[in-house]
Amino acid sequence: MRPLRHRDYRLLWTGLAVALLGSGLWLVALAWQVIELGGGPVQLSVVTTAYSIGLVVCVLFGGIAADRLSQRSVIVVADGVRGLVLLVVAGLALTELLEVWHLASAAVLIGAGEAFLIPAYTALVPKLLPAGELLAANGLEGTLRPLAQQATGPALGGLAIAAMSPGIAILITALTYFFSAGCVLAMRVPATTKEVDEVPQTIFGDLREGWAYVRRTRWLLASLLFGTVFVLLILGPLEVLLPFAIRDQLGGGPSDFGLVLAAFGVGGAAGALLISSRNLPRRYLTVMTLMWGVGSLPFVVLGFARDLWVMAAGAAVVGATGSAAMVIWGTLLQRRVPDRLRGRISSLDFFVSLLLMPLSMALAGPAGAVFGLTAVFIVAGVGPAVVSLLVVYFGRMPSDEIAHPLDHPVTPAGSPTAA
Repeated sequence: MRPLRHRDYRLLWTGLAVALLGSGLWLVALAWQVIELGGGPVQLSVVTTAYSIGLVVCVLFGGIAADRLSQRSVIVVADGVRGLVLLVVAGLALTELLEVWHLASAAVLIGAGEAFLIPAYTALVPKLLPAGELLAANGLEGTLRPLAQQATGPALGGLAIAAMSPGIAILITALTYFFSAGCVLAMRVPATTKEVDEVPQTIFGDLREGWAYVRRTRWLLASLLFGTVFVLLILGPLEVLLPFAIRDQLGGGPSDFGLVLAAFGVGGAAGALLISSRNLPRRYLTVMTLMWGVGSLPFVVLGFARDLWVMAAGAAVVGATGSAAMVIWGTLLQRRVPDRLRGRISSLDFFVSLLLMPLSMALAGPAGAVFGLTAVFIVAGVGPAVVSLLVVYFGRMPSDEIAHPLDHPVTPAGSPTAA
């Protein structure tokens, strides 16, 4: 909890917490708004694909903005745009004028907003806190994100939709983004946090410098390539097919969907707390990669479960391992990537990792219709586990960990503890 002693970080964190609650509401509201409009997996795939396109197309520019401009201003504009877009969507929904293409158009803009917000947030945090408190901050965020976005937000969204309508849930989401922008506006940080003489002369120069760093940093390149495959296999089934698995296998509705996502989030919070309560693992790259890969195996349960508690348990385990890996990943970006490159590397992280996100969203619905939900969830669970083992080996992660220890200093040869 030490980072929360700092006023500016406390405001940033509070705004993030409320915005993540809104994002969780939006996740459930979107799925049931599509269903309420008479849509199915294919229509939901269209909308979620539109979101991913907005994210992937804009994320590189978001990284450049984070390194060139005031990160505070970038976050305020991104939150403001997301809030305005959802305010319009909520109005259309409540007046019964909403159509699926409206949701798809809004999703593109929301994805673009997040593409600018995430690199700016990643680049700003190390400038608000002492270096010794960054791991604690990552633990806080790693606990907050699943609890708010994947647990509390979806649970509240399911209840709000059941009691009122998806339109009301979307309206609440818009207000949470405006609240977040207000918190960031209240921060007392300089108008710009980037020294002019450090800024590359052209946008293409920025991009080339970031790509060059990734290419010569083997652990980073291997991790990003793994992330590309991981997202392709996992994200589409999770966001597109899970609502229909709950409906078809359990006979459930929005509240059940919210509870499964809540279990995913609670597991994620537990994983983040556990991994951040101690020093980084000595084999931090190997542990991180296997947590994502082997930790996805319980995803198979989502394709077989006929009881809500079984599906929730499988989601909780996947959430725990994934969130713990994210805490390690965030710390590595802050401790092993130079300050002047952090915004661009963060954006490249999202760009490369989510490069196949639109394809995952687009394929999930048709794949579920052709092969069945169970088969798709099996592939989503087993595939990342196999790929993670290959990445650890070919990425030479064990040797990199030995050469670059973090929180576990190498004992000099000949010392009493060297043996």
